[in-house]
Amino acid sequence: QVQLIESGGGLVQAGDSLRLSCAASGRTFSSYAMAWFRQAPGKGREYVAAISWNSGVTSYTDSVKGRFTISRDNAKNTVSLQMSSLKPEDTGVYYCAAGARGIAVVRTTPDYWGQGTQVTVSS
Repeated sequence: QVQLIESGGGLVQAGDSLRLSCAASGRTFSSYAMAWFRQAPGKGREYVAAISWNSGVTSYTDSVKGRFTISRDNAKNTVSLQMSSLKPEDTGVYYCAAGARGIAVVRTTPDYWGQGTQVTVSS
C-alpha cells in the first residue's frame, strides 16, 4: 500500500513557475514508477509526466515538454514536478500517482493516487 500526498499548488500568473511535490509513504517507494496527472475543469484526467523507479527514464505529454520537469528522491520518498512558463491551459487539479508495473503502465493505469492539489494560472 502506498499513500501519496501532494503539495505546492496555488494561484500564479502566466509565465510564472511552480513546483509541486508528492510525499509517499511505504518502504517500497523506490520500486514504483511515478507519474503526474491533471484534470482541468469540465475535462477528464490527463497524463502529464512520468519517471521510472531509478530516474533513468522520464516521459512527458507533448504540451508540457520543455516546460515541466519530473524528478524523484528515493531517499526522501518524494517526487516533484517543476513547472515553468505556465499557461492558463495548465490550470487544473494535479494528481500524483504510483505504479508497480513500470513507467509504461503508470502513464495509463496507476495503482495508487493522491488526493490532488489545485494549480490555477491566470492570464
